[in-house]
Amino acid sequence: MFERILRFAIEQRWLVLLAVLGMAGVGVYSYQRLPIDAVPDITNVQVQINAAVPGASPLETEQRVTFPIETAMAGLPHLRQTRSLSRSGFAQITVIFDDGTDLYFARQLVSERLQAASNELPQGVEVTLGPISTGLGEIFLWTVEAEPEARRADGQPYTPTDLREIQDWIIKPQLRNVRGVAEINTIGGFAKEYQVAPDPKLMAAYRITLEQLVVALERN
Repeated sequence: MFERILRFAIEQRWLVLLAVLGMAGVGVYSYQRLPIDAVPDITNVQVQINAAVPGASPLETEQRVTFPIETAMAGLPHLRQTRSLSRSGFAQITVIFDDGTDLYFARQLVSERLQAASNELPQGVEVTLGPISTGLGEIFLWTVEAEPEARRADGQPYTPTDLREIQDWIIKPQLRNVRGVAEINTIGGFAKEYQVAPDPKLMAAYRITLEQLVVALERN
């Protein structure tokens, strides 16, 4: 048997050479299109829910936001499990479905349950679905800190509000321009806010109603 194979290979050497070159070409073509990664993606079908809870402690976030959302997700078709993370002013709930479940179908189910649960959440809570990404999507964490001798333009030291402002208005917009970045989540610090305390006597003197005041603030 081996002698016949060797005899055929010697007699048809050009045919054998062409076959070898053809297999090598197919191998190179397939190699260039293989989904090779340093860490194989074994992510299950999951939908992430991010909720911003300004000024809430981790315990308040867990009781008033995380728990109601997890309860609303119970009983979803093909639901495997849910897990959550509650921090100061931020909650993240991950809803995991059975393998093979269509991701867009799962996101639709979660979105419908979120709309039903929105009435149970505190006023001012912003709930959004995370982007379509894998479990390996969170690739970088950083902190914004000021040196002890660093000072603002007015000579005052940097406060947590200043650091949050730097993150939201300087660092975050630049990182959004990086190719492949789907989302940037800010945790901690104090968001800059403006508080308005109306004076009823002055409003009556100038004949300004509360509705007019609210409209003027919304325009600005």
